[in-house]
Amino acid sequence: MNAPDLFRVNAFTDRPFGGNPAAVCLPEKIVSTEYLQAMATDINLSETAFLWPIEEGFRLRWFTPKHEVDLCGHATLASAKVLWETGRCEQDQVIRFSTKSGWLEARQEAGRIRLDFPEEHVSAIPIPEWVTQAFPGEELVYVGKNRMDFLVEIKGESNVRSMTPAHEVLATVPSRGIIVTAQAETEGLDFVSRFFAPAHGIEEDPVTGSAHCALAPYWQEKLGKNPMEAFQASDRGGYLRVEVKGNRVLLGGNAVLTAQGNWVWGD
Repeated sequence: MNAPDLFRVNAFTDRPFGGNPAAVCLPEKIVSTEYLQAMATDINLSETAFLWPIEEGFRLRWFTPKHEVDLCGHATLASAKVLWETGRCEQDQVIRFSTKSGWLEARQEAGRIRLDFPEEHVSAIPIPEWVTQAFPGEELVYVGKNRMDFLVEIKGESNVRSMTPAHEVLATVPSRGIIVTAQAETEGLDFVSRFFAPAHGIEEDPVTGSAHCALAPYWQEKLGKNPMEAFQASDRGGYLRVEVKGNRVLLGGNAVLTAQGNWVWGD
């Protein structure tokens, strides 16, 4: 039996059934983008990460069930967890990933995995009609956009937690996803969020690290606080510690390896 090359990891959690599950695969041979996408579609998690060793670290690509994406936090966290857990990297090693969003780093620090990601600044835009249609009755505070996502701030943590958006409207939005957020009312938290990405086959993502590349600078400017504690209020839920550092965002969280096995490599 070959060494395991396919893993399932729950990211941004310290329990087996929390956080956001990702698949991590270390292909035994070079395969086409079409093959990778077919694998991700078949595995059918919100993200499947593919890793190849290179001289400076690892090449990393992320796929949803429908598309390859430019940036993904939870599958990067999951990838780092696999590399340390399987002994492919030393526990004190800083892991470097070459990606579509440049070089990313992961290290173990103070009992968490810390990711070093690019800031994804949002700019305010006029409120599109689809926002009021998708979130009827919500008190809108702000609407902005960056290269990947829309960010919508509404009034009240409880409203973020309880709302049911019009998913058929969100499915028409031309972006990777829609972030909905509010200032936290729960002690020990600074802000909460949810993330919807129906265009990529994900009605609601459990925990979205890359969305916090926009959320962290947004809330750091509003609250005047750094670092901050965040919670993504999906059914599974996930906690992140975020810190803005220049034009970078540091994302901290835990991960749990829940399954491993082998992919049968066909043509």
